[in-house]
Amino acid sequence: MKDCLFCKISSGDIPSEKVFENDDVIGFKDIAPMAKEHYLFIAKKHSKNINEIDEKSLVQVYSAIKEFTQKNNLEQNGFRVVTNVNEHGGQTVFHTHFHVLGGEQLKRFGA
Repeated sequence: MKDCLFCKISSGDIPSEKVFENDDVIGFKDIAPMAKEHYLFIAKKHSKNINEIDEKSLVQVYSAIKEFTQKNNLEQNGFRVVTNVNEHGGQTVFHTHFHVLGGEQLKRFGA
């Protein structure tokens, strides 16, 4: 999508600090981290949010997150995977993306 920030990052038009990339997925550091380690993972194929992403792309993104977190031993200190949906859900970039947060004591919420 022409005006999408994350599509521009994926295509290389906007620089990012990549931590993961394959043919279908890119992972990069968040420019405004909310944890010691804060990464964003996206499918290169554009979709607006988790309710619009196709299942193949969703599996590819989650497989990439699993590969990255295992390779980088994030499980040792714990991590969280979060997605926000639409403006009222906190989404500010309308390209499906998943935050991977870790590296410090994360505030616990929910069950």
